[in-house]
Amino acid sequence: MADPVVAVALSGGIDSLVAGHLIKQKFKNVFGVHFTTGYEAHPLDTELLENQLGFEVLKTDLSRIFEDRIVRYFIDTYLDGRTPNPCIMCNKEIKFGSLLRFALDSGAEYLATGHYAIVKNRISCPDRKITQPFLEKGKDTSKDQSYFLCLLRCEQLEKIILPLGGMTKDKVRKTALCSGLKPVHSKESQDICFIPGKNFSRFIIEKQGLRPAPGPVIDMQGRIIGRHTGLHQFTVGQRRGINCPGPEPYYVKSIDMNTNALRVCFKKDLFSECMNLENLNWNCAHKSVATDVITKIRYGHKGALSTVFFDNGMAKVRFQEPQSAVTAGQAAAFYKDARLMGGGIIL
Repeated sequence: MADPVVAVALSGGIDSLVAGHLIKQKFKNVFGVHFTTGYEAHPLDTELLENQLGFEVLKTDLSRIFEDRIVRYFIDTYLDGRTPNPCIMCNKEIKFGSLLRFALDSGAEYLATGHYAIVKNRISCPDRKITQPFLEKGKDTSKDQSYFLCLLRCEQLEKIILPLGGMTKDKVRKTALCSGLKPVHSKESQDICFIPGKNFSRFIIEKQGLRPAPGPVIDMQGRIIGRHTGLHQFTVGQRRGINCPGPEPYYVKSIDMNTNALRVCFKKDLFSECMNLENLNWNCAHKSVATDVITKIRYGHKGALSTVFFDNGMAKVRFQEPQSAVTAGQAAAFYKDARLMGGGIIL
């Protein structure tokens, strides 16, 4: 294989810097790409990255598509009574969508990022015949980000290099120190980047020009037990902010936007035996049923043994044991051992 041209997505953080450093060591033709969303507190000085890494960094303004595809999706999903995961959608639509296309249009054949996951494709496994690219969990189980990549399609995976997948965070830090790499900013990419202070409700109100609409809090027996000050403040499984006395704490069971009602329950009532999915992405062959699948229903979830039933681009998941706080709008990711099989959005 001729030496390919590789672009490296650079945010200014330690992970992307080390990814760029490792790519520069392995490939001859390398350049960086950096995108803006319109929500940056301060513009990134890409010269600081160029001086450290020794290659050019191109910039692209993705603020319009970021607003349309990510911010709009986030707000609309919340206002529909569901709980979005904008980071998963950003990976699909922005980083490995618009940014990948920008990199390819700029002459790259592959895009490298600082994600903690392992990609298996033609360039990462040149000695193996990879008929269909796929992802595996990263080596560092505390930093593994494969869940956030569960909606990536095969054609995206074919163009991706993830040099940090086999490394621990400690190893990345040591590599940065030994190589004299200094992050332009120290913020970890765990929070939602366009919402300062994690104040979701204030962000939605300001963006939409809404006035919070108070409504009833209803228990499992259909009784009104209190009042809420706005449904946009709640997600399924939430305990904080309900403020209704009871024999034990109440949790959000569901959000009814049609009646402006917050439906609550006790903790034992949060468990579900099954769930339905839309926007299914399955990166391996299957028949009508997949058995012994480990399903993660949120990033911090350890995963649950389940069976997946496929139906015309959608799926139904039946858990071996009921799972708590299955939340509409969140992503579910499917695994067999370390391999990521795909994902979908919970209905």
